Amino acid sequence: MKPIASFYPFISQLPQNIVITFHQKPDADAMGSALALFHFLKQFHHRIKIISPTNWASFLHWMPGTKNVIDGDKHFETIQNDIANATWIFALDFNVFSRTKKLEPLFLASKAKKILIDHHEHPDTKAFDYGISLPEKSSTCEMVYDFIVDSGYKKLLNQDIATALYAGIMTDTGSFRFSNTTAKVHEIVAQLKKTNINHSLIHQNLFDNFSEQRWRFIGFILQNRLVVNAALKTALIAITKEDLEQYNIQTGDTEGLVQYPMGIKGIEFVALIVDRTEEVRCSFRSKLFFNVNEFAKQHFEGGGHIMAAGGRSKLPLAEVVEQFWAITQTYESILNG
Repeated sequence: MKPIASFYPFISQLPQNIVITFHQKPDADAMGSALALFHFLKQFHHRIKIISPTNWASFLHWMPGTKNVIDGDKHFETIQNDIANATWIFALDFNVFSRTKKLEPLFLASKAKKILIDHHEHPDTKAFDYGISLPEKSSTCEMVYDFIVDSGYKKLLNQDIATALYAGIMTDTGSFRFSNTTAKVHEIVAQLKKTNINHSLIHQNLFDNFSEQRWRFIGFILQNRLVVNAALKTALIAITKEDLEQYNIQTGDTEGLVQYPMGIKGIEFVALIVDRTEEVRCSFRSKLFFNVNEFAKQHFEGGGHIMAAGGRSKLPLAEVVEQFWAITQTYESILNG
């Protein structure tokens, strides 16, 4: 994989066929980085398709440009030609093509130049022609901002780009409270504010935009599915498929739920385990010293960041929960510092 700076001279080339993609079930950082890059590159008259491997949460619909995003799962036949005919493919907020689910073989077979921009650990560098992988960065949106500025096109930053970037940076830093909120992050936000973005409205669209049913679901889950093990400084929420059906839970409705137990005094490690029928999906969070990225990699076919990671299992939910507690018990000395 060549350094991303080696790609900068190509940005202003004759119009290219570009595909921008990100991981399945995109969050605000994945969608925001893709939309920001879309609004940047279209100023060079490139022909651009944004392809999501799956559907996405309704609270992302407001973002400028989402009408241009194609659900690759729903429109699989259509997007095959788009990927096959692409000259450039930008991979954002993931670093192995398996994160694009059934689109993976299409991307791997494509002869397009593949460009990685991502902040997760252990990238599959052989799969990309150009790229940058910086786990210390707060978000992929921060890195797309750097891509635009470092390539010499800061003057092309506009309100649509800034709105998308702010959404991703703000959510991936936990509204600027996580340790990845560096001085550089605040400097970037100051630059984005100069485009007259409405940061209050962005926050409202992302966090105050859910159904009543979703809030009742959260109340039910915290009352009935939260288990706290004080000895292990660990909290677990396990959600059954029946819970999801009872409250008609849609894509994105469990977003942020894993953060709630992090507010419990003395808790260092939190897991959210959800039965999604086809597989059990896991989200892990920690506070200071427990590496959930390694935990997810070693035990749940996943990965991510040191304090935020995800995983999966094909076992039944009850067995995954039993397995989780058995594994976590072996980390008792680490969790108790």
